[in-house]
Amino acid sequence: MRIPLIAGNWKMYKDIDEAVELATSLKNVLKDAQSDKVEVAVCPPYIDLQAVGAVIKGSNIVLGAQNMYAAQEGAFTGEISPLMLRSVGCHYVIIGHSERRQYFCETNETINAKVKMALEYGLFPILCVGEKLDEREKGITNDIVKDHVVGGLKGIPKEKMASIVIAYEPVWAIGTGKTATPDQAQAVHKFIRETIASLYDAATAQSVRIQYGGSVKPDNAKTLMNMPDIDGALVGGAALKADSFEAIVKFYR
Repeated sequence: MRIPLIAGNWKMYKDIDEAVELATSLKNVLKDAQSDKVEVAVCPPYIDLQAVGAVIKGSNIVLGAQNMYAAQEGAFTGEISPLMLRSVGCHYVIIGHSERRQYFCETNETINAKVKMALEYGLFPILCVGEKLDEREKGITNDIVKDHVVGGLKGIPKEKMASIVIAYEPVWAIGTGKTATPDQAQAVHKFIRETIASLYDAATAQSVRIQYGGSVKPDNAKTLMNMPDIDGALVGGAALKADSFEAIVKFYR
């Protein structure tokens, strides 16, 4: 059974005081979320990780980071290592988000290196994949998504796949207010699962959680989460308010 994961990506929002306030609210409103039905994670900015981690420690919310560098340590000014993330209590780390690909020139190769390094140091990667609007309009969504999946998972052994979450995020639906229809999202999730099966086997593909991300809100979460191959959501804007994030999580209660 795949336990859905609802992860909040706070992006570059919330100073420490604001982050603590939000984390405290989430801890209170989600205290009855059952871990056998849904897993909940929050991914604040780096500077908030320690403070948020202290707030949610011992609760049913786990801590994640938004990025990391593919090295244990070294002269890499401005970067954060997997060991540093582990030291503040991170469980998940988002890797290859479309904003990282778009604004920071991340490639399948650099993303794959991060996935491998995260796994080596006991972190659980949330590997993001997804097409741009022009790519969907050209009818090459599957080609782009397959390229991201295959490139991101290159050299990852089958036994490590249980530690990886895939997040399908159509770039055209991130922060735009547009959302893939449930059928559109399901079709791509099914294709991702088939791609994983071709890389490994059917049993491995059926065990991997595949989230949907892209303007997920309380009013569209139910129809998306009801799809058979969608295992939760990577939530952006709606994760910045306790009531809207709670409403999305509540679908699985």
